[in-house]
Amino acid sequence: MRIHDRPIEQRIEALLALAREHAETFCSPSAALARERYLAAHPTRILVMKCMDGRIHLPHATRTPLGIITPFRNLGGIFDLGWPYLGEMLVDTVGEAIRAGHGALMIITYHFSRGERARGCAGFDCDATAALAHAREIRTQAQWLFGHDRQTVYPLVCGFETDGDALIVHGDADATLDIGELAPGDAPDLDRRVARLCPDMPGDIRRDLLPLLAGNLTHVASLRGVARDLDIEHREWVICIGRGFDFLHLPNTALIVGPYSPDLSEPIGTAAAIIDANMRAGRIPDDGFMLLASTPYRDVGVDRARAELKSRFLADFASRVIRREHPALAERMIRRTAVVHWPTRRLDLLDGTAPSRAN
Repeated sequence: MRIHDRPIEQRIEALLALAREHAETFCSPSAALARERYLAAHPTRILVMKCMDGRIHLPHATRTPLGIITPFRNLGGIFDLGWPYLGEMLVDTVGEAIRAGHGALMIITYHFSRGERARGCAGFDCDATAALAHAREIRTQAQWLFGHDRQTVYPLVCGFETDGDALIVHGDADATLDIGELAPGDAPDLDRRVARLCPDMPGDIRRDLLPLLAGNLTHVASLRGVARDLDIEHREWVICIGRGFDFLHLPNTALIVGPYSPDLSEPIGTAAAIIDANMRAGRIPDDGFMLLASTPYRDVGVDRARAELKSRFLADFASRVIRREHPALAERMIRRTAVVHWPTRRLDLLDGTAPSRAN
């Protein structure tokens, strides 16, 4: 029985087990040493703006150690760098890299399917042209925020072709570098190709982009001729709100609403409508769905306490929106509130004893 067909209690336990497994893998000696070794050779900070779609698992698709890529995930990969909280997070993340003497590579992604338009991004009604246009708008905003010379922060638009897990790197014009069209023997030529496509990219940033492209080339080649389940029928049964969902890369399982937009009610309502439609169509059991709120923290004490309050606020806020817009669905809601210890990626469920405002 696939996870989507199990009773809700079993589905929730399977998801939490996945979170535990992710933390164990992240904290293993081999993973910790791999991160340390990788960052010593490739210190550029890598930020990725991406959709919540579970198929877009860039550490896996680029064969990069866990913890190297800093993800920003939201419904449809839709962002606006003018959003106050998002802008502050980006500036803080870039600031950490600059103070350490390193640059930052900001990869702005969109996704699509070559084999079937309907397997594209639902956030853009499967319109790859519209998704690409939005990614370019984010790049323009990034240049306004961090400088048009792009010598410290380099914003790079990349497509992700989900049928073959291939990256498509976009230059300023219409030129692209499609990893899906290359053979493993083309790996030594990647440096020259990137330099020609992005002539203003600083050498150190290009050096640290190349391992991602080379890893993706190897990954894509390994999938050729392998039968893959490309079914993308909506079967989501989890609404995640907040951050710290690195463990969630299961297709068609969760709808992730990042805490970035000033109006969170809209994406929460959209996510609830998708869950409701899934139940009505019989794609998932109607015995319940999970609302999971999460906030990362680094230090014990005030930092953790603030994360707990934030997670509880997000859970309360999302619950109010769902009860207001989908009262019948809200009767099937099972809430879980958590914090994530970011250095270990450990997800800890919270009890209900801390103060929070009434619903």
